[in-house]
Amino acid sequence: MSSLRLLSLILAGVAASPSFAAEPTRLLRFPDVCGERVVFTYAGDLWTVSTQGGSAVRLTAAPGLEQSARFSPDCSRIAFTGQYGGDDQVYVVDAAGGEPVQLTYYPTIGPLPQRWGFDHQVYGWTPDGQSVLFRSWRDSANTSHPKLFTVPAAGGLPTALPMPSAGVGRYSPDGTRIVYSPKFRDFRTWNRYVGGWAQDLFIYDFAAKTAVNITNDVNTDRDPVWIGDAVYFLADRGAQMNLYRYDVPTGQTRQLTDYQGVDARWASGGSGGLIAYEVDGTLHVYDTRTEQDRALAISVPSDLVHARAEERSVKDRIEDFTLSENGKRALFTARGEIFSVPVKDGVTLNLTHTPGRHEREAAWSADGKRVAYVSDQDGEEAIWVRNADGSGALKLTTESYGRLYAPRFSPDGARIAFVDSDSRLRVVATAGGGPAPVIADDPGISRRDYTWSPGGHYLAYTLADAQSQVRRLFVHDFAASRSVALGGAESSAYGPAFSPDGKYLYFIGDREWTPQISGVEWNFAANRSAGIFALALRKDAANPFAPKNDRADQAEDADGKKGDGDGKDGKKDAKPAVDDRIDFDGLDRRLIRAPIDPDNVGWIGLTDKALYYVTGDGFYYGREGAYKSKLKAYVFDERKSQDVIEEVDGLALAPASATVLVQSGQAYKLIDLSAGKPEPKDVGLDGLYARVDPKAEYGEIFDEVWRRYRDHFYVRNMHGYDWNALRAKYQPMLAWVGDRTDLNYLLGQMVAELNVGHAYVSGGDFRLPARPNVGLLGARFELDAASGRYRIAKILEGSNDEERYRSPLTEVGVDARVGDYVLAINGQPLTAADNPYRLLRTAPGQLVQLTLNARPTDAGARTVLVKPIGNEMELNYYAWTRHNRDYVDRASGGKLGYLHIPDMGPDGIREFIKAFYPQLRKQGLVVDVRDNGGGNVSAMIIERLARKPLGLGYGRGIDITETYPQQTFLGHLAALCNGTTASDGDIFSYMFKRAKLGPLIGERTWGGVVGISDWGPLIDGGSVNVPQFASASTEGQYVIEGEGVEPDITVLEDVGAQLAGRDPQLDRAIEELNKAIAAAPVSLPGPPADPVKTPGAKAPPR
Repeated sequence: MSSLRLLSLILAGVAASPSFAAEPTRLLRFPDVCGERVVFTYAGDLWTVSTQGGSAVRLTAAPGLEQSARFSPDCSRIAFTGQYGGDDQVYVVDAAGGEPVQLTYYPTIGPLPQRWGFDHQVYGWTPDGQSVLFRSWRDSANTSHPKLFTVPAAGGLPTALPMPSAGVGRYSPDGTRIVYSPKFRDFRTWNRYVGGWAQDLFIYDFAAKTAVNITNDVNTDRDPVWIGDAVYFLADRGAQMNLYRYDVPTGQTRQLTDYQGVDARWASGGSGGLIAYEVDGTLHVYDTRTEQDRALAISVPSDLVHARAEERSVKDRIEDFTLSENGKRALFTARGEIFSVPVKDGVTLNLTHTPGRHEREAAWSADGKRVAYVSDQDGEEAIWVRNADGSGALKLTTESYGRLYAPRFSPDGARIAFVDSDSRLRVVATAGGGPAPVIADDPGISRRDYTWSPGGHYLAYTLADAQSQVRRLFVHDFAASRSVALGGAESSAYGPAFSPDGKYLYFIGDREWTPQISGVEWNFAANRSAGIFALALRKDAANPFAPKNDRADQAEDADGKKGDGDGKDGKKDAKPAVDDRIDFDGLDRRLIRAPIDPDNVGWIGLTDKALYYVTGDGFYYGREGAYKSKLKAYVFDERKSQDVIEEVDGLALAPASATVLVQSGQAYKLIDLSAGKPEPKDVGLDGLYARVDPKAEYGEIFDEVWRRYRDHFYVRNMHGYDWNALRAKYQPMLAWVGDRTDLNYLLGQMVAELNVGHAYVSGGDFRLPARPNVGLLGARFELDAASGRYRIAKILEGSNDEERYRSPLTEVGVDARVGDYVLAINGQPLTAADNPYRLLRTAPGQLVQLTLNARPTDAGARTVLVKPIGNEMELNYYAWTRHNRDYVDRASGGKLGYLHIPDMGPDGIREFIKAFYPQLRKQGLVVDVRDNGGGNVSAMIIERLARKPLGLGYGRGIDITETYPQQTFLGHLAALCNGTTASDGDIFSYMFKRAKLGPLIGERTWGGVVGISDWGPLIDGGSVNVPQFASASTEGQYVIEGEGVEPDITVLEDVGAQLAGRDPQLDRAIEELNKAIAAAPVSLPGPPADPVKTPGAKAPPR
């Protein structure tokens, strides 16, 4: 070969190589600059590049994400947050590369959704280069208040900085001060946010112990960099995030950049006056000396290992399943593919083979010859069919109906019913497809609660009334082109199921009202209220539950079964056509109640021989993992119910073959219901194997997220934004997505443009090592430098009567004290050369053996066994709330009570119940919803706080005065809120104020109250939450969203006061309640005078 020919081939290869592509790499994030080098994250790994751009050099290559890299002051080392061990920890590596050294071992909380950011997130170094600055939740009482720490680069335990709450932070050049943000929401996907959680920047003086707000702006101020006498930071004081300069001596602020239509993000640097940040996926360097900004053209020669296609098992990504009528094959949808799986013998077939397309909701035709499903193969969801062997794919729906649900064949296979994103029930013909006429058009239609009659002439469905939420049954008569309501609107009816012979329509009805009574107040919960009912569809239908009455002249088949016999030729008689006509006249009066005890019934289905139903335990909020469901059968011939299988998480019934496929945890079991004693048999899923192409999936996920927002966002105008234009703006960046974190970041930027809370994209297929299990002791350690041994510096207070607040070292029989040296953990000596949290890594559920001594010697040491815990945040929370409650009690002389509600979910309602009722007769109560994480129980709490006594009750020998209603609080109320009072905590604050229950004290709340739904997993198991349910006032105006709730009395969080052990907001609540009590003391009258009711006695005054 000639040298010219060889050169041309080399040049051709260079031109085609991603490393030398004409277009620079984008989606580069978390940059830092020092000297002549920039470090950044791309595709989950760290890279370095010249400040002039060019080809980047890989620094790390590991599963998980390495991010937030920061150069040491001399540019020789780089600290970063990595996930080498499965969770977020601080590492240091030479700037030229090499083996990273792990500095922290304390376990990361979570896993948390990406909106919370990362634990142990690195922010920089101390100016002397001896320690790394990072943020962590290790000493926090909740996730709203992380803190800053430093850890020696040479190894050792971290030291907390004094500020009680801190997100980002950067030291001043001389190390005497630090600029930081008390609030942390850097990973939140909400652009142009001006609510109460917006970050301000403060300068904390270590010597003076004071903090001064240097921004004091309603917008977001973040990512500070301290260079000389100036603090540079990013802020969105206009429409976009730009770079600003704050002059420390004069307090003057000015804008330096003017990006339009794009945001600057993740500013860092300082060395040589340079600042690096990202703009629209490209890294920029800003020179503070010349005040010039320039974009870096960077080529990243990544092998994109996380995005490489490969064949692998997908049985961990099952979305749904169903069973063929003959009970011999099941359809599983997993990772966007549809699989036909033999329940006993045969081969598993991938019917679709469409990597990067999301096929789901598969359904068999009655004859088992075809499969219907939903696919977004052409960019919009549509109903498709194909043959059972995978051939002959045909798209049926030709118009876009948004997100589609639950396609179901008619028994003759001629039509398919489904529901669209606007809750319209539609039917499409399977012969040629085309438009899908609307059968029912109402937002109250259940997306899955409908079924065909056996002859295909009717479709039964459920509709919830928009006002009462009572669910009603309807039947659509195709011959008459009309829908008929079955029954009245007095109680809910749902879960329709036709009998196989078409004579009855069974359903679940909430009609059995024997309520459960609360244990803390005279109140009820409607539990186990569902019965099973049947409508006789024809006037001549018998009662299927009528008492049996044997007759001497009743014939039996040879096999002993009553009914139809075999044909004369020895073969089974041909199955007659099903007569499923309905006599609508008088139908409501032909109601039959099944002789089954009322229960929590969640599903019903029928075969010729039995009525099958699923019951479940009562729902206990916060104890969902303990919820157990059970499949039962009412056998018609025996006139009684029997258990079939427990722990039912999902099921698919094939009535014709009397088989059922049951999901129980991660296992799938087939049950032959015709057997005398049904025995569940495992269905093998090892054949669920497919080609997974992450790059193709990324494009599909992007489109699906975009469509879900289009179809389900709470207002159709998308807050005035051009949603198509935003798609066009961000879609080109897909070319540079290197792993799922890149994709989530990109999607987060797109949904953030809508300027709404709860716009979340999270999860997905991350290839991470298993998280380590660390057995925590509820203690803090310190190093005794003289002996080189660790000792117990603090034992966290707990409450050992509650498992969640159990403090291991305070349990009876554990002889451990503050000051004890921990000489060994599980027999391994603990010295200054090691980290106690590394040695506390154990198998889950294992005890920890500690060797303790009052002196740093082995002589006289004792060994204790400890049952560790997995998370110490609960102990931090308990200590904080216990301190507040005791403080309020002391400060008020016992007149006032205190309770904190951490969220409006299971934890919040538990803490409310635990603290509210014992303090009912306090003269005042502080209701603290600071840092409330939201949920959905605020109305329950407001209802109890707002009760007013209508009467009193007395009794002989009862030394209390009872109120009517019972458990009514009579005293004065005050509520505390702050910037991280969020979601349903926002709503509580608004309603507390609107109901005039007392003063609302503190700071403006978060301001995010558009509720969310996720509509099922994405193709790789990730999730997307679409804001869909808005809050409004009784005057019909949207409220709270984007602004938050202003308190009646504003009291800002005061760092100086907090460092001195004071809580100004709590103090103000105590002050206000004391004033209210003085003005209107709270007391109950004693019993009235004893009435005298003898004849002629004077009646007491009324």
